[in-house]
Amino acid sequence: MKPAGKVLVVDDEAHIRKFVAVLIKSLGNFSAVFQAGNGGDALQIYQREKPALVLLDVNMPRVDGLETLRNLKAFDPACTVVMLTSLVNRQTVEECLRLGAVGYLRKDNPPEDMTIQLKKIISDAFRAKAEDATRSPE
Repeated sequence: MKPAGKVLVVDDEAHIRKFVAVLIKSLGNFSAVFQAGNGGDALQIYQREKPALVLLDVNMPRVDGLETLRNLKAFDPACTVVMLTSLVNRQTVEECLRLGAVGYLRKDNPPEDMTIQLKKIISDAFRAKAEDATRSPE
């Protein structure tokens, strides 16, 4: 896995943010992990820090994950976002993917499983970005 740079973890629950930040740090591929407790703060941090990866909770008060994803993509269509959820609703997952999320991670999985899934999602997402960047325009 080659990604490097910064990560932004967005969740309205502080213990989830801290837990996911620990998982990200354990991967050893990112230089800094920022945290936001809501969609508004997430957008401000994203605009300031330009992280390589955003892990974004689906269910948050005020500005939910779907709206935050729309706002992030409006600001930077190339941003890499992985949705975090404890509730799997197929329609919501499909909407997140349609809006540009590269995948989703279940927060209620055991930490070992989350780490494995996170590695795969990140690896796949950054490999696809690298392939897109090396393709020559036709």
